[in-house]
Amino acid sequence: MSWRNPRRNLFFCAALDLVGLLGFLAMIAAFKSLPIDPQVGWVAFTALAYLSLGWLFGSYTVLRWRRLPLQAVIQRVLITVLATFVMVAVARLLANQPERIWFMHRSTQVQWLLPLLLWSLLARGLLRRGVLLPEQAQCLLVGADAEVQPVLAAWRRTPPRLPLRWLALEQALQASPPLVLAVAPSLRQDSRQRQLLAQLESRDPREFSLTTPLTLLERQLERLPPELVPEPWLNYDELPWNNLFSLQRQLKRVADVVVAAVLLVLSSPLMLLATALIWLEDRGPVFYVQQRSGWLGRRFVVFKLRTMGVAPADAAPCWTVPGDQRITRVGLWLRRLRLDELPQLLQVLSGDMSLIGPRPERPELEEELEARIPHYRKRHWMRPGLSGWAQVCAPYAASVEDVELKLSYDLYYLKHFSTWLDLVILFRTIKTVLKGGGR
Repeated sequence: MSWRNPRRNLFFCAALDLVGLLGFLAMIAAFKSLPIDPQVGWVAFTALAYLSLGWLFGSYTVLRWRRLPLQAVIQRVLITVLATFVMVAVARLLANQPERIWFMHRSTQVQWLLPLLLWSLLARGLLRRGVLLPEQAQCLLVGADAEVQPVLAAWRRTPPRLPLRWLALEQALQASPPLVLAVAPSLRQDSRQRQLLAQLESRDPREFSLTTPLTLLERQLERLPPELVPEPWLNYDELPWNNLFSLQRQLKRVADVVVAAVLLVLSSPLMLLATALIWLEDRGPVFYVQQRSGWLGRRFVVFKLRTMGVAPADAAPCWTVPGDQRITRVGLWLRRLRLDELPQLLQVLSGDMSLIGPRPERPELEEELEARIPHYRKRHWMRPGLSGWAQVCAPYAASVEDVELKLSYDLYYLKHFSTWLDLVILFRTIKTVLKGGGR
């Protein structure tokens, strides 16, 4: 039975796009009168550009939308198609092959544009309707009001495309498969309810799956709301990187050092330019130096490019909110492109931070956060990072409620840490930077 897999549809849609593009290129190449370059290298470059720009411009994001405005879908796919061939045209011009830009000729523009656009729209429409992949199971929730309401609130906070229905157990028995049924723990304490659950468990597992509300949220939302996580949860000794000789731990540290060193060298000109612009704007300090909480709560000094006006020495710590007036004009662009984080690569090299991990927080704010949010200190079980699952999935934290949302993603990363998940975070971070989508 198919549970929601956020990347399954993306990869399948990308495969369909690739098939459509290659098939289209083959059909165009069949016309001998057109100056087609049959080199494999250019075909591979065109395919890579098409898939990469589709990912960057959001033509695959439409698969997650709950509603599908046709105009927005056409716009995103059209921009992807046009940008792809513009990129290939520029590459050919740089390679001194302008005569090979066959798709820029007026006689062939309609021939390459319309079929590719229609194919992309058809693939996305069929995927959303479940025609090309197994039907996704409907999600049902049963339990007492006090147990169900926090689950429904967490679902509404970051809703996936599939709805979550709250039913009585008797009604769930009548629901048509396939379905996933999340059962609150209290129901198993009643003998009659246990008999009904036994009937459900005897059904074909390909059509029915019985789980807990927390597991349902974990699978569907890819986060673990801290208020729903039980207190005796995930011992520190069970973590994959707690073992000094863990292969994943060693790979992560090697990747941190190598990537941080390369980025530090490559970004040095950008940092020099940024420091000059910061100083020219208000003649204030270039760097922002502050204490943060790191691994196991140990404090360390973090360096960032200053993006706000110089604050008084006795200023009380406060949240940064959208449209904050303290942010300077240069700082606004540095934050959007996340260039203000680049000096923290030094902390990655020293071992105080990692490339991927929770955002390091100020110790002054953490006293209140630990008192109000369950399991908050568990985020200290891993080194803080420049980027992380919470940073790419949740908005910038401007309140205790926002921190609680981000913690739910940190707990998910804590439990599901892997090299694969780090790669997903890395690519989503690159997309955020390229689109200027930083806070």
